[in-house]
Amino acid sequence: METFNTTSSYGQPKQPIIPPTTGTSHLNVGGTERVASLLGGVLLTYFGLRKPNAGGLMMAAAGGAMLFRGATGYCPLNSALGRDSSTGTGAALEITRSLTIHKPRHEVYQFWRQLENLPKFMHHLQEVRQFGPKRSHWVATVPKGLGTVAWDADIVEEEENTRLVWRSLPDSDIDNAGEVRFSDAPDGGTIVQATISYRPPVGQLGGSVAKLLNPKLEQMVAEDLHRFKALMETGEAIREESQPLG
Repeated sequence: METFNTTSSYGQPKQPIIPPTTGTSHLNVGGTERVASLLGGVLLTYFGLRKPNAGGLMMAAAGGAMLFRGATGYCPLNSALGRDSSTGTGAALEITRSLTIHKPRHEVYQFWRQLENLPKFMHHLQEVRQFGPKRSHWVATVPKGLGTVAWDADIVEEEENTRLVWRSLPDSDIDNAGEVRFSDAPDGGTIVQATISYRPPVGQLGGSVAKLLNPKLEQMVAEDLHRFKALMETGEAIREESQPLG
């Protein structure tokens, strides 16, 4: 069984999983400042690269930082100082999928709860490392060979054998959140319902990432769950010839 849900597996309206806006999805540089940053960044980078010395390299590095500030609309210094000249944020995208796995609920839950197991069936994940009972570090592959993105996350709600909710920490490459619910299926086995939500970075970088990820996210979540089902029921995940995040 596979469904695309707007209600929880308990028959109640599903509450949206809202990712934070504390990382690069937060727009904290206004339009005028962004234009000035772009112009200043171009000049600093140009003149810095023309000077083959340490001072030139420092100037070019400062120019690169200003270009990033102007292109994305995000400034780490503004974030540290609590300064915000814009209220814009990247729109959140949420996908929910579910299916039935013919294994006991406690067994299915315990496998997922060991977060380092997730790359075994989530092919877009390069690694997940746990740092204690709640915190973990995630590295994911970006499509089209564009490298990786990384973030730290905390489990913010947990009901053993029933529910897990996590959110990324500040300054993540991509702000994201998620929830997985585990419930008994009427004919035996376990219904697993996964909800994934993320905010891509703002600006030109964010637009490019969103165009790559948005069409793929629903398919990715469905394929992850199918691999999870196969892994739990047969001991081996489905092998597919597909691109990362595809």
